[in-house]
Amino acid sequence: MHEITRTTTRTDRGATGTAARRRSGGPPGRRDRRPGGATVRRPDGAPGSATASHPGTRTATRRTAAVSRTAALAAVRRERDRLPHYWFAHRLLLALSGQRPVHTLLGHALPDAYDQLIALAPRAPLRPAAGRAAPVVRRCGEYRPRHGVIEAFARIASGDRLSALAFRLELGADARWRCAAVDLGPLVT
Repeated sequence: MHEITRTTTRTDRGATGTAARRRSGGPPGRRDRRPGGATVRRPDGAPGSATASHPGTRTATRRTAAVSRTAALAAVRRERDRLPHYWFAHRLLLALSGQRPVHTLLGHALPDAYDQLIALAPRAPLRPAAGRAAPVVRRCGEYRPRHGVIEAFARIASGDRLSALAFRLELGADARWRCAAVDLGPLVT
């Protein structure tokens, strides 16, 4: 078995000695040999990799880091919106704020809940006052009392106004979630 002994002396450019290069078969700091002949490749930027030893060759800039951060946040939001309680909270918000008609929830609500929505929708209880920002779902939580049931709550923010929305979801025989009940906190007008 080959054992690597790295030289830690560096030249003025930051590269390791040629002995490490010859033994590892590649650029210094990019590959390590483990006992048994397995080669481990280090990611760029990791301690000991080529980009870490040459700071001027860094590929990520602040702009791409900001784009990556934005893309990561968008991915988190998309993943969050796949959860049934977030999806329903957003759809209920759109219907109860007057941004979408109530019939968009027709196939997603049980008859009693749909009747509640029809009674609430004409008043548009979550519609923002004049000059306020459009309402958004700030946070949505859930409680699962048993399999196939989600009791959820959502905090709805519109400017400095905060409202509460509670609803119950039930899993049908066709494996689709449907809204079974809707409740709004005390409405301040």
